[in-house]
Amino acid sequence: MKKRERFKRVISFFEGFVILAIHVALFAYVWYGFYVQQLKIPFFRRGDWAVIGMYGLILFLLTNLYGGFKIGYLRLMDVLYSQILSLVSANIVAYVQVVLISRKYLSSAPIVKMTLVQLICILLWVLICKLIYAALYPPRQMLLVCYDRDPDDMILKMSSRQDKYEICDIADLNEEPLDAVCDMVKDYEAVLIYDIPAYERNIILKRCFMECVRTYVTPKISDILLRGADNIHIFDTPLYLSRNKGLSGDQIIFKRLLDLIISIPIAVVFMPLFIIISLLIKIYDGGPILYKQPRLTIDGKVFNIYKFRSMRIDSEKDGAQLAKKNDDRVTPVGKVLRACHFDEFPQLINIIKGDMSLVGPRPERPEIAKQYQQIIPEFDFRLKVKAGLTGYAQVYGKYNTTPYDKLKLDLTYIENYSIWLDVKLILLTFKILFQKDNTEGIDPSQITAIKSKKE
Repeated sequence: MKKRERFKRVISFFEGFVILAIHVALFAYVWYGFYVQQLKIPFFRRGDWAVIGMYGLILFLLTNLYGGFKIGYLRLMDVLYSQILSLVSANIVAYVQVVLISRKYLSSAPIVKMTLVQLICILLWVLICKLIYAALYPPRQMLLVCYDRDPDDMILKMSSRQDKYEICDIADLNEEPLDAVCDMVKDYEAVLIYDIPAYERNIILKRCFMECVRTYVTPKISDILLRGADNIHIFDTPLYLSRNKGLSGDQIIFKRLLDLIISIPIAVVFMPLFIIISLLIKIYDGGPILYKQPRLTIDGKVFNIYKFRSMRIDSEKDGAQLAKKNDDRVTPVGKVLRACHFDEFPQLINIIKGDMSLVGPRPERPEIAKQYQQIIPEFDFRLKVKAGLTGYAQVYGKYNTTPYDKLKLDLTYIENYSIWLDVKLILLTFKILFQKDNTEGIDPSQITAIKSKKE
């Protein structure tokens, strides 16, 4: 398997090239077979190539962004969903491009028919590539190394990817000597280091490196803080410089400009939808349309966040609570709004006002944040930047992701911030809008995302 591992990227490149070539060939057929004949001013050959090349480039960039080429890395349904989202988006852009070039509305039927054929090709491509990957790369035989934390949660998560990983043994450092665990490393294809002390982790990492064993590590907060550090050379000893100050002045200015450039047009374009949603909420129970609630943003400042009300009027008579799975406080209208994330739209008001940003850590309620800080003192590290409508934790986590893991994701965003990361996360947000597991509530036995003591 180690020899085949060297060619994994080559195989992935070839698989991606095949489906991309099929899509571009189908678009070229539609372009030459229908749309070229409708143009008032025919293109020369290079003009036709430019249109087809632009389609291929846009489709490649979107598919790469959404992970549509990641066969074996993402789950089968995730790859399929990413491919479909990328294709539909690229085809919409292509049709707009055709209309702009022709300077008149042309029939969309050829694009629609092409899309249907492409969807069939995608389905076949995903299934064939999955079979090839499964035949060449069976699940990795993995050793899980743990310490104080219960490994059951990690085992449950890894079991969702049985096509990729198989945990064959668990080494608990409370029970196994460190030397014995190091000797076990060579017998496995991969080692998962699950939140163990730094000294033991360093020893095991070095042993894995020596044995050429692939290693997966759950990072500590200090690891994430160092990831954003600058590697500086002022003498012959390597140094990491961690500035620990949040965003720089120019980053704050460009981030604010991006917020306004995107949020104002969206608010104008979707105003009719906002009016319809407002009417539905009002008609259902006659209560208020908007839900206002205090939240925390940069430097611990408190502001009132706005949402379309999705719960009953008396939903928090017993105090602050997070939404649970199958929460009976959610109204029928609210269920639809939450499933589509439409309840978040009024936060555009907060963004335009400057309370929030489009991208950043999700704003927590002061009383819930206080609970988190009692258990995780570093939780307020998230307040180095403005709270956001979407963010790293929203794209790569879930609603019920633990506060500790949310903190790690948010710090990853802060320490690796760039304006292009914001743009990437905004585009990736469209991918998760209709994914059910991203709106999944916490367990019914919990009041906040921290599990109850009884568990």
